[in-house]
Amino acid sequence: MKKSIFSVLLLLLTMVAQAQIHEPVKFKSELKTLSAGEAEVVFSATIEKGWHVYSTDLGDGGPISATFNVDKLSGAELLGKLKPMGKEIASFDKLFEMKVRYFENTAKFVQKIKLIGGTYQIEGYLEYGACNDENCLPPTQVPFKLSGKGEGTARAGGAEIETDYQPAQQEVVVDTASVGSGTDVSGKIDSGKETDLWKPVINELKTLGETTSQEDMSWVYIFITGFVGGLLALFTPCVWPIIPMTVSFFLKRSKDKKKGIRDAWTYGASIVVIYVTLGLAITLIFGASALNALSTNAVFNILFCLMLIVFAASFFGAFEITLPSKWSTAVDSKAEATGGLLSIFLMAFTLSLVSFSCTGPIIGFLLVQVSTTGSVVAPAIGMLGFAIALALPFTLFALFPSWLKSMPKSGGWMNVIKVTLGFLELAFALKFLSVADLAYGWRILDRETFLALWIVLFALLGFYLLGKIKFPHDDDNTKVSVPRFFMAMASLAFAVYMVPGLWGAPLKAVSAFAPPMQTQDFNLYNNEVHAKFDDYDLGMEYARQHGKPVMLDFTGYGCVNCRKMELAVWTDSKVSDIINNDYVLITLYVDNKTPLPSPVKIMENGTERTLRTVGDKWSYLQRVKFGANAQPFYVLIDNEGKPLNKSYSYDEDIPKYIDFLQTGLKNYKKEK
Repeated sequence: MKKSIFSVLLLLLTMVAQAQIHEPVKFKSELKTLSAGEAEVVFSATIEKGWHVYSTDLGDGGPISATFNVDKLSGAELLGKLKPMGKEIASFDKLFEMKVRYFENTAKFVQKIKLIGGTYQIEGYLEYGACNDENCLPPTQVPFKLSGKGEGTARAGGAEIETDYQPAQQEVVVDTASVGSGTDVSGKIDSGKETDLWKPVINELKTLGETTSQEDMSWVYIFITGFVGGLLALFTPCVWPIIPMTVSFFLKRSKDKKKGIRDAWTYGASIVVIYVTLGLAITLIFGASALNALSTNAVFNILFCLMLIVFAASFFGAFEITLPSKWSTAVDSKAEATGGLLSIFLMAFTLSLVSFSCTGPIIGFLLVQVSTTGSVVAPAIGMLGFAIALALPFTLFALFPSWLKSMPKSGGWMNVIKVTLGFLELAFALKFLSVADLAYGWRILDRETFLALWIVLFALLGFYLLGKIKFPHDDDNTKVSVPRFFMAMASLAFAVYMVPGLWGAPLKAVSAFAPPMQTQDFNLYNNEVHAKFDDYDLGMEYARQHGKPVMLDFTGYGCVNCRKMELAVWTDSKVSDIINNDYVLITLYVDNKTPLPSPVKIMENGTERTLRTVGDKWSYLQRVKFGANAQPFYVLIDNEGKPLNKSYSYDEDIPKYIDFLQTGLKNYKKEK
């Protein structure tokens, strides 16, 4: 028993120790026989949920492609290139402005070889890139050694390849002579003088705290988005008038008040069950990865755009989108014919059918939005929020019947909400069209064109709310209520806010929707952050000479979220001012392919590794000094290499980032 408890504690301690090191991908290598003299080197990977491994030949300017690299080759020849196998997902990446291909859950890469007889020896490594919604790993290598006697045939199929690949752990065994900047004859990384700049500071970072993950927040965001959508649907002409009739029915059909309240609760719960089931069904039918692929696929984005335009036209009063009336009639008849809980559930189902003309566009937009998370439960969470908001009034009014008297009467204000939703549907239709525009390279919806259309839409919405524009279902009442006036003012103000974006202003409030800044033809904005150094040791020497703290930016050319942080956070005037004036910014690209003067052998976890490129060197620095291996990764240190604050990863919260920077400055001043 004691041993069991000890084992559990040891496991927990190990998990805590590895909190910063990500090991989402595990590769297995094997040699398979094809025919006499031919074989395949097969790399099979298992990938954690939420992560994906990029495929081969993605081209320049994109994420890290999988490649097969050979250090030593004798008695064998390579046949063709490394081939990806299995279920490959292709989608357009908005930030890279290109189509990318990747694998989820599992991946397989195959390199065919020819054994030309006699003794053969092959040494090399598979290099790959992996990302999730928050982080990217540096270029990761899977080394292997293959040797034997060919005699015109390969070894027995399925033989394991000798490989020294092990996932990186937080505790690393470091040769103290192998830290520094240059490369000497012996192949060690050494600056030629004693330095502690590469000394691990993992424990010091732990004492400063951890950066909170954004995964839980994203689920909260999805739930809130669904809840807001449910509230909007609640105030439409299809739902609001039904509330008092339904509640009164439950309270009057039973002499027992408690039973009436219970029935109303059951009715609300049935609504929740129906919509959550719908969310789960969407994922089960299409699959989480398929939904994610659809959300970035050019053709389907055009279809989403057209769908939202049709929904908007419906909200404007051009026509009504309704399900066949015989469906609701059949369900309603069934509800009358049955009794008990089943009849209540069927009544809730009837509500879902008859209110579809108002709730359908909102649900459709919500499901399209949450599909981009790639999560199995995201649609269900969104529908849960939507259903709770929709069901809440039925239960509340059943508990407090007197509130029905103060309930606002149905009227023209509900049509105003529908038309407002129509304008919003059109605005988001442009978002989906912009993805297709980038995919096909039409360049008809560049950033300034997109913003111009949004400015027009929200200006028109403002004029509509002021009563200057009329639609078919609007009444002739020219009076503008106070809430409607404030909504109009907010819409017009938002339109004015976007105007500077036509000349290149970053417009952080719409950065998630507008096309990337690179599509802007005319840009007067120059408030950008540029690194002073891209070499750690040179930057640290400069910081010592000028008495300044250092901000290390571990990034990658293929890191999507690194670019998001630079565009959404670093462009903030206060952030850029602090970084440019108070810190020495050193940006280290972990996927920099510039070769080192000669390969460097280092010991890590008792395993010999080879650093071949500048990117390998910076990735090694991040692992050995800070115990982390994902990007983006920001850490503040003094000019002696000691941390000033906890590390920071992907989080576009600008006030939080400013606090991160200012806390580092305060701690640096305390040291001095």
